[in-house]
Amino acid sequence: MKHIVVIGVGYVGLTTAACLAELGHHVTGVDMDEGKIVLLRQGQIPFIEPELPELVERNVRAGRLNFTTSCQKAMQHADMAFICVGTPPTPSGHADMSQVEEAARQVALAATQPLIVVLKSTTPPGGNAERVAAILASHLSPGINAPLVVNPEFLREGSAVYDTFHPDRAVIGAWDSAAAEEVAALYAPLRCPVLLTDPASAQLTKYASNAFLATKISFINEISRIAERVGANIHAIAQGMGFDERIGAEFLESGLGYGGSCFPKDVLALSAIAEQQGYYSQFLHAVTDINAGQCSLAVEKLGDALGGFHGKAVCVLGLAFKPQTDDVRESPALSVISMLCQQGAVVQAYDPAAISTAQKVLPPHAALEYCADAYAAARGCHAVLIATNWPEFRSLDWSHVHSSMAGKAVMDGRGLLSPDEMRGMGFEYLAFAN
Repeated sequence: MKHIVVIGVGYVGLTTAACLAELGHHVTGVDMDEGKIVLLRQGQIPFIEPELPELVERNVRAGRLNFTTSCQKAMQHADMAFICVGTPPTPSGHADMSQVEEAARQVALAATQPLIVVLKSTTPPGGNAERVAAILASHLSPGINAPLVVNPEFLREGSAVYDTFHPDRAVIGAWDSAAAEEVAALYAPLRCPVLLTDPASAQLTKYASNAFLATKISFINEISRIAERVGANIHAIAQGMGFDERIGAEFLESGLGYGGSCFPKDVLALSAIAEQQGYYSQFLHAVTDINAGQCSLAVEKLGDALGGFHGKAVCVLGLAFKPQTDDVRESPALSVISMLCQQGAVVQAYDPAAISTAQKVLPPHAALEYCADAYAAARGCHAVLIATNWPEFRSLDWSHVHSSMAGKAVMDGRGLLSPDEMRGMGFEYLAFAN
């Protein structure tokens, strides 16, 4: 059993802390947000993530999981410190390392005994791990050693707890082999493959993995544009491709494209890393450009069907960037809503979980109303646009929706519904090369 400190208790940090506590370690989460810490001490979490509230509450009650705003207090007996703070993009696309560097400084200043510092935050290769290691070394008390280990996370929002306990792999990059082995031992109960490598390779593995998944999404959306022009069905094409084990079926859903806190940021950062080294990645820029065009394409299709948006009401179902979360960061849904309002539409929007977070980014106004449920959002509208593939949207009483609408257009931005069934009910069904 280890005494572990987790610096930063957002999506990654809180999931990491709770799951390590569940594995039997004594874990203290540190965050400067006092309101968040108060909630967590009560076993509550400030965002939506399946299974995590129960995990936090159980381990807080058992005394294995604690929270504080004091790094110095948390570090008194620490064997390991996990840095899980954000690395948001700068205007140039590079990762902002300021939170990571400050966390490293605080860990080093508060350390009272030798420990391992685990860098969980997504950080670019090219000198950043070396800089964090140098910050640690320059602020540690004499006689205290704190080797740095890079251990990127591969968690999906909406299934982060499952992903933690059932990882595809653990990637561990370190200059100190003994420290790497100690971190690898944390993953032993999970029985997953463990890759021991150097810090730069571990860092780039995270970026390359996310960029590849983003590429699959942009690729199938590019194929959908071709398929539409030749009269082919993109869902059949994706299914046929997915049967090939070398390709796989995941991330081959044509639609509004990717969003969230990772894919957009990491593809942009990988492009910036390449350019910093004197290489311009046409490929990565194409992935971003294709993705950015999907929302515009959906709005264009819907506008053509309605004959323009002036005087028209559009229901947008879904606000989060994906189901099972309330995260609206880089959400295609919000981009679509902004485009619709700019083109003269009145938008009535609904999401099962993300209304409050969406309102902080796009406050309600004369042309944007947030509704209590999907039926209220669709009532009186000339069109419905599905922006997030929440399963409950598939099971709506669409005949009731049809009778309550002023128009009959449905733009299925996530391929959630059956085209034949929707057309059979009298809808004008629109999608990407359906």
